Amino acid sequence: MTATGVARATATRHRHAFVLLGSVQTVLIFTLAAIAIPLPHLAHEFALERSDVILLSAAYGLTFAGLLLFGGRLADRHGGRPVLTAGLLLFAAASAAVPFAPGIEVLLAARFAQGAGAALVAPAAMAVLRVLFPSPTAYGKAMATWGGLSVLGATAGNLLSGVISALLSWRWTFAVPLVVAITALALAPRLLPDTAPNRGRALDLPAALLATLGITLASYGLVVTDARPWSSSDVLVPLLGGTALLASFWYAEHRARDPLLPPRFLLDRRRALALTATALSACGTAMTFVIFSLHLQQGRDWSQLQTSAAFVPFAVALIASGRTAGPLIGRYGAGAVTSAGLGTGAAGLALLAGTGLDAHTWYAYGLLPGLVLLSAGAAASFAGAAVLATEGVPQRQSGLAGGVLNTAMEFGPTAVFAGLLTLGSDASSLAVTGAALAVAALLNHRTK
Repeated sequence: MTATGVARATATRHRHAFVLLGSVQTVLIFTLAAIAIPLPHLAHEFALERSDVILLSAAYGLTFAGLLLFGGRLADRHGGRPVLTAGLLLFAAASAAVPFAPGIEVLLAARFAQGAGAALVAPAAMAVLRVLFPSPTAYGKAMATWGGLSVLGATAGNLLSGVISALLSWRWTFAVPLVVAITALALAPRLLPDTAPNRGRALDLPAALLATLGITLASYGLVVTDARPWSSSDVLVPLLGGTALLASFWYAEHRARDPLLPPRFLLDRRRALALTATALSACGTAMTFVIFSLHLQQGRDWSQLQTSAAFVPFAVALIASGRTAGPLIGRYGAGAVTSAGLGTGAAGLALLAGTGLDAHTWYAYGLLPGLVLLSAGAAASFAGAAVLATEGVPQRQSGLAGGVLNTAMEFGPTAVFAGLLTLGSDASSLAVTGAALAVAALLNHRTK
């Protein structure tokens, strides 16, 4: 084969590998969002109390967010592909258990295990990406596309879960992550490159334990504010305990020779703003999914199928914006695209908040414009922020970068959303989040 033929074959293999990794990343967030629309029916089937419903809705995200930093360090130490394979095995096994769960206990255990598997897969996939695209330019282009995959997965989770639940059963929804995980396990040895381990890096288990327990406890404390007052022990004990553990983790990292999360990694101004943009954009989209799913089904008595259909324009605008984000980043820079995306998302949330979620407001002119602007802005800000957050990161820290980026995407919405619940108004929550996006857009623009 000629040199040109070899180059083409290599480029084709890399494209196929990116599609495989991208599909895996998308399905990780799909699995997080897939339970939202069928949750009321699932609660009825298992006769769940409100506290059980809250825990079930949060179970996957708790272990996902809590173990991400540890998963990133494992990927950097042992290589991306081995950790990816281990995570996929756990994720697939847990996904196979979900549809056959006879009761809440098994279902909760399976969702916790799914999140643990996802916490290994997400940073490991980014570590493999760094090997696939060693050139900073090629890696930047890949990350511009990668940034929009999470919100695409969340949108697909809301769309497909409603359709599948309405036509078949909520249990069939979890055939999607199972099929994707099995396919990835089968294709990974052929498509993904070997990744060399870095045995010189210490695993730092005490720091990993502090971070995992701290994030998990704090997340749980924030989640239960939906059903308990902030002054209750059910909120204060895990929240204060998690905060104390995270403070201990931060102190230990400053003294460690080879820290799990080097403090200066987060203190880089552009990276800090990128992670803030990621957290706020994730919060805006996640909150919109939750609020509108409830508003349409409970306030307007729409079916699961109708509710899913209402988000189709959101998905179309998301895909269109995601496809244009990469070229725009190449032309204007990641900072400019992130700022524009945050501003557009803020405008969308302002329009949605302005409707007051009135049951008599027409969907076509009252809700649709805001949904389209929000999705277009979120796709652009995710793409730009992903490039900014990983810019200049050495290959040996690519797993860490993946863990930090995904932690912002998972823990950020939990923290912000819990705080907004105290406002007591869905429209006010949307307005405050929109204002936060606008401020972040302004700060990011001034930092460029």
